Amino acid sequence: MTNAHSGPIERARSLVLAVALITMIGPFSIDTYLPAFPAIEAALGVDRARLSQTLGAYLAGFATMTLFWGPVSDRFGRRRVMLGAILLYSLASLLCAFAETLHSLLLARVLQGVAASGGFVASRATIRDAFDSIEAQRAMSHVMMLFSLAPAIAPIIGGWLHEQLGWRSIFWFLTSYGLLAAWLILTRIPETLARDARRSLHPVAILGVYRRIAGSIRYLLLVMSLGIGFGGLFIYIAGAPTVIFDFLDLGSDDFWRQFVPMTTGILVGSMIASRIIPRLGPLRTVTAGFVVIGVACLLNLLQLYWLRATAVTVIGPIALYATGLTITMPGITIAALDCFPANRGSAAAMQSFFQMMINAFVAGLLVPLLDSSLGWFVAGQLVCFLAAWIFWHLAHHPAIAQ
Repeated sequence: MTNAHSGPIERARSLVLAVALITMIGPFSIDTYLPAFPAIEAALGVDRARLSQTLGAYLAGFATMTLFWGPVSDRFGRRRVMLGAILLYSLASLLCAFAETLHSLLLARVLQGVAASGGFVASRATIRDAFDSIEAQRAMSHVMMLFSLAPAIAPIIGGWLHEQLGWRSIFWFLTSYGLLAAWLILTRIPETLARDARRSLHPVAILGVYRRIAGSIRYLLLVMSLGIGFGGLFIYIAGAPTVIFDFLDLGSDDFWRQFVPMTTGILVGSMIASRIIPRLGPLRTVTAGFVVIGVACLLNLLQLYWLRATAVTVIGPIALYATGLTITMPGITIAALDCFPANRGSAAAMQSFFQMMINAFVAGLLVPLLDSSLGWFVAGQLVCFLAAWIFWHLAHHPAIAQ
């Protein structure tokens, strides 16, 4: 009996591992070059505010093109989309490595975001294709568990590469990682979308699908809950140079002090979610996650007024926030995709669009407004938590849930 089931189990584990490594491209693209900001500013002759636009450019490209990749993956299959998008990502990363001006770096970062979004959307739809609802949530939590390694190791890798080989080597690393991801797609990921489940790519059909998705109040509330909740954490991710250099007075080799605890929180949250989802069910699991996030925000307020700003006092509550957020993410993600079971690729695309547009807003507009003091960071995160919690509860109002 064990032998009879070992094949499918191993294939499922291999699929989860491959999807996790592909989705890690996102945090690698965002976090790896943060320690090199001062060097890139000097090399390109720009200030911090202008260089931060490269982060917003990546996120804007990512967000916009998810709306393209979703229908394409529903028409041609997940595997083709992932492979083509990841190869394009490697090319974009190569262009970043050769950038000589801020303008060329901005264009290359937009192309990076365009390509990375294809792998993200198609891989998320692949998980839902391959597993039933409960198992998909557990698989998604396992993906998050592995995915959580990226924010911890990305700035460490970036800092080491910058110190040893210069800031351009960071983008050479991303080029190589993209090629590794392409190899994983070819060797580890099967096509999960059946031919009889494929949808039309006609513009009228696509617009019709997106019109139905955008008209679902429950779906919109779910994706806004997830996106704004993550935005509360992304304030500290996008604002990491300000947190490390300004609030904590640390150096470029100290980014691990923020990202390792934060990533540990994501890892712990993923482990907790994978264990309690079968026992509590999706609804109570998400509620438990929001309770943890609320406690984290309370501790963040207390440290702001009662404790001196250190790596422990500032980052500790953020790590706990990451734990609670990761507990909520599988349940909210699958609930949103299940609003449109026949168009999960497009639903995943719209979900990613909202997520990345919120992240782009946080990186491009909110962080520059909040970076004058730690108190504004704390307040911004608290507002994100309250909004996410309200949207989640509204999505389960009887008049909306039906």
